[in-house]
Amino acid sequence: MRLQRTGSLGGRLARWLALLALVGLTLTCFGVYTVTALSFQERQTDTLRQKQLQVSHFVEEVGGADNSVLTHKLDDAMVGQPNIGVTLIDADGRVLYVNSAGRLLHSASDGRVPNTGSSVATNQRTIEQKFEITTAAIPIQVVLSLDASEDDLVLKRLARTLIAAALAGALVIAAGGFLLVQIGLRPVRNLSVRIQALEADTLHQKLDGADQPDELVPLVGHVNGLLMRLRKAYEQLEAFNADVAHELFTPLSTLMGSTEVALRKVRDVNTLRDVLGAHLEDLQRMSMIVQDMLFLSQADRGAEARRVRVDSMADVARAVMDLHDAAIEEAGLRLQVDGDATLAADIRLLQRAISNLISNATRHARPKSTVVIKILRQGDQVTLCVVNQGHTIPIQHIPHLFNRFYRVDVARAEAVRNHGLGLAIVAAIARMHGGWTVAESSDETTSIGLVVPDKANSSTSCLAAEDC
Repeated sequence: MRLQRTGSLGGRLARWLALLALVGLTLTCFGVYTVTALSFQERQTDTLRQKQLQVSHFVEEVGGADNSVLTHKLDDAMVGQPNIGVTLIDADGRVLYVNSAGRLLHSASDGRVPNTGSSVATNQRTIEQKFEITTAAIPIQVVLSLDASEDDLVLKRLARTLIAAALAGALVIAAGGFLLVQIGLRPVRNLSVRIQALEADTLHQKLDGADQPDELVPLVGHVNGLLMRLRKAYEQLEAFNADVAHELFTPLSTLMGSTEVALRKVRDVNTLRDVLGAHLEDLQRMSMIVQDMLFLSQADRGAEARRVRVDSMADVARAVMDLHDAAIEEAGLRLQVDGDATLAADIRLLQRAISNLISNATRHARPKSTVVIKILRQGDQVTLCVVNQGHTIPIQHIPHLFNRFYRVDVARAEAVRNHGLGLAIVAAIARMHGGWTVAESSDETTSIGLVVPDKANSSTSCLAAEDC
């Protein structure tokens, strides 16, 4: 399945910033336009209300509409206000008074062209307000007209200006945001260049986070930690390759040398049988190395142990002890089990782990001492340890005891009998059970083992014990 590219981070941030800016400016401009329109509407309403009060006062003061005094007062009141029209109509529909603005606005609202010769814009909007005044003479209907076209024109200009300002502001913010994002991402690009420059032989060089922003300091720390783990893994891989080559080279050299010697002259059957027997031992040792490496490879790929309820781990340990009777007797040791526990685990794998631990203790235990297999339950965990008396292991070797082909004896004095994968297999078996290994050595007492969590209902889909 093809992964869809997400594109440039700077471009995406700039686009989102432009969109947010446009939305924000649009809302702001809409708010400004709305407030301005409401202000105009409120002013228009207030203007009509004031004119209503003024006309009512004049009519009531004069006492009728058929009066030159009223006409004079209304004309004086309308001076300088060409956008306000006043029309007075009696009960019979006769126009008693109308000013020039009233004739224009009334004609515009009716759709007729006025007789004054003036032209009225087709987009003119008129606001009318009608009310009635009752005098001692006759009731009078008053029509007030207000020309709102100038306010509408101002609102249209304001709308166009706000739209242009919102678009221009969004473009400016987008361009500025893109520039700021590029400047802000410069440390990320510099860090990427430094990481790309790393090679297998420069993994020891740490990245400097002193000139990085606070947001990238944790990332630099994680990368440095990753580099340290990679360097350690690379060194272990190199050492592993060298150890594998050494472990396989020795028996292969022995096979080739003894074969060449056997072929130089005629040998009797018994001599050839001895040669072939020695060859078989070397081949079996090589086969064990390959099998152990395959098992470790399976464990490294995440294989899990198949769990079955074991009623007595002490019985399992005693069964393994019987297989080591000859080696224990030859080394002049005693072997005993201390403690017991039930456990849901893979019996075959635990037998193999206990066997490797016993073999390791047998090689390093002091003669005539006792090797103890300790079984201890602590909550939902069971600890299996093999304790022996012998030389104290230096503390600097303790963390590496479960590494492949690792030996405290750098001279490889026991390389013929031990190929250095026993404790590594113990660690792999612990991981397959979701556990871990433990190792202690002090006062000439060494304890090495593993801790297995007791998961009675674990899945049985795993690496079969018979394949180990």
